[in-house]
Amino acid sequence: MDFPSEPHLKVGFLIMDGVYNTELTAPYDIFQHTRYRKGVKPMIPILLANTRKPIRTFEGLQLLPDFDYTTDSIPDLDILVVPSAEHHLDTDLEDSVMLRFVRHAAGKAQFVTSHCDGAFVLAEAGLLDSVVSTTFPSDIQKYRERFPNLKVADSVWFVHDGKFITSAGGARSFEAALYLCEYLYGDSIARDLGEGLVIDWDLSTVPHQVIRR
Repeated sequence: MDFPSEPHLKVGFLIMDGVYNTELTAPYDIFQHTRYRKGVKPMIPILLANTRKPIRTFEGLQLLPDFDYTTDSIPDLDILVVPSAEHHLDTDLEDSVMLRFVRHAAGKAQFVTSHCDGAFVLAEAGLLDSVVSTTFPSDIQKYRERFPNLKVADSVWFVHDGKFITSAGGARSFEAALYLCEYLYGDSIARDLGEGLVIDWDLSTVPHQVIRR
């Protein structure tokens, strides 16, 4: 994969069979559109999987990964995105190779984000032990039961604590992605990105939690 010569941010999306469309495409759409805004360091999305063969989403789309993290040399990521997938509450959490890659990539990234049950992967990798996080609303109880020592936020669309941004997922994945853009680029760029996708972005109206340390 060729990257632009000008300064940019590499954004790696962890995908696997059963990944849910919205939690992948919502932040992908927002981040991809930064390439068309002047005066910012654009985000370059990268699809990462444990294969170079097509990945099928839960809803049936086929995606072609850019890199196989089990064999390819992966460039250091500025942002790691973990969308939700069908088995993030069970068998994916037993995938030691995937969890090891997540820990490694997260260690180098400036920001790590999850959407919906992607938080289970980050938690299983031991990355959320010292931060406040959230996940899909109806899975909050399962999240607390599996990870009883975590600090969990409820009734919010996303939480930002340190380098970690965890979101409730679904359509709220758009807001979490726009928040990161506002954090990096400012309010006017975030509003402009929202407008391009017919989203009336106003952080003050979004239920969220930012942890100040």
